[in-house]
Amino acid sequence: MHQYRFLLTRQWVILTLVALLLIPTMIRLGFWQKHRYEERSARNQLVTEALAAKPVPVERLTSPGHAVTRTDRYRTVTATGTFDTAREEVVRRRVNADDEVGFHVLTPFVLTDGRVLLVNRGWIPADGAQTAFPKIPAPPGGRTTVTGRLMPDETTAASGIKEIKGLPDRQIMLINSREQARRLGAQVLGGYIQQTAPEPKGGSPEQLSDPGKEDAPLNYAYMIQWWLFAAGVPYGWFVLVRREARSRAEKAGQQSEEPTPAAV
Repeated sequence: MHQYRFLLTRQWVILTLVALLLIPTMIRLGFWQKHRYEERSARNQLVTEALAAKPVPVERLTSPGHAVTRTDRYRTVTATGTFDTAREEVVRRRVNADDEVGFHVLTPFVLTDGRVLLVNRGWIPADGAQTAFPKIPAPPGGRTTVTGRLMPDETTAASGIKEIKGLPDRQIMLINSREQARRLGAQVLGGYIQQTAPEPKGGSPEQLSDPGKEDAPLNYAYMIQWWLFAAGVPYGWFVLVRREARSRAEKAGQQSEEPTPAAV
């Protein structure tokens, strides 16, 4: 085994320790991706079930002060009432499917019992520096029934979008039912809906796209990848050791074959 004594050199001791550290690290990363895969698969299943569920009146799933749950998110709901365009606002820095920056139109929808549902009517393009209130196509007038997807209140923690003070009049950064309840002085149902029907009249803003499912298969691929890396580390270490041992043996053989200088 003397041919492997080089493993006790500083260089090879460090290399071996690094390899030994990499193996459990990569295994843990694989399990981390596995957990993310399972979480995202479960989340995607909730979205699929929510989208497939039959529409229900919005009052069944939310109420003033209620926090929309993960199970109810994306549920299709209906509501009957009238749009209050006089107190309409726009949500800044929102993008459409083409990554164009614009606004989401947030319109209070007064239900028959006087409570208010926040309705995101869709996307409209921004005009220049977004300082002036944009022109917005009018919603249906009078008593109407709307359909949409139920969404939870937006927060900075969940969305990464920060509140900004001193915004132009009737412009906001986040859709939050508690903040809107204070502004409107009314009972506002928790969360809001992304309107899907009917389309607004007079040149409808682009409707919000279907919620994209999180890419769980990608996490599965990463999981396999990390575990393959973990298996490849000892194999790579073994190949390097054999190559080094063979290289040293060849050098030793060449030195032994060199002719001994003749004595003078």
